[in-house]
Amino acid sequence: MTDEPVTDAPVSQGLGAVAWPIRTERLEIRPATEADGPATWHYRRQESVTLWITSAQPEREHYLADFTEPSRLAKTLVIELDGSVIGDLMLAIEDAWAQAEVRDRARAVQAELGWSLDPAHTGNGYATEAVAELIRICFEELHLRRVIAQCFADNESSWRLMERVGMRRESHDVRGSLHRSGEWLDGLAYALLADEWRSARPGAL
Repeated sequence: MTDEPVTDAPVSQGLGAVAWPIRTERLEIRPATEADGPATWHYRRQESVTLWITSAQPEREHYLADFTEPSRLAKTLVIELDGSVIGDLMLAIEDAWAQAEVRDRARAVQAELGWSLDPAHTGNGYATEAVAELIRICFEELHLRRVIAQCFADNESSWRLMERVGMRRESHDVRGSLHRSGEWLDGLAYALLADEWRSARPGAL
C-alpha cells in the first residue's frame, strides 16, 4: 500500500468523457463495438498471442460471445491502421485501495491497462505508439492518478514495452501466476503515476 495523498484532480467519468476516435501519428484508437469481434479473433487465436492473453477461447463462436459481453466492451478499445483493426487495448478504470474514512476519494482514480497486437504488425512500433497514447488519455483526458499493467515474466516483449513507455517495475512475484499450461510462472507488475508522467514531459497538462 502507499501513503501518497490522493490528488484533487477531477475524477474520470469513464470512457464517455473522451472525444473518440483519438488519432496518433499513424494509428486511430476508438471504443470497440460488437462488429470488431471477428477482426480481433483473427489475431487473438494465433499461438503467439494466446500464449500470454488472459482468456484464449478455442472456438470462434465462444470468443465472439465473450467479446460482445457489455462489461468487456466497456473497457475495450481497438487500434486501427489505415482503417483496419490491428490490435486492441484494455482500459479498466478502478478504485484505489483506501482506508474507510477516505474511500470516496479513491473511487475511479486509476486504471489497469492491457494490450494485444496482430503478429503481422509487430516490429513497427505500433504497440508502443498505442500504449503511450493510452497512458496520455488516462492522465490528460480521464484525469486518473495512476496506471498499472501486469504480465508473465517470460513475456519479455510485454514488459519491455512497459519500460519503453516509462512505466516502472513495482513487483516480481516468484511462481505466483498459473499459466494455462499448468505451470506456475513468475509475474511482473508495472505502474506509473500521473505526476511521474508529467515530469518526464514538460508542457503536458
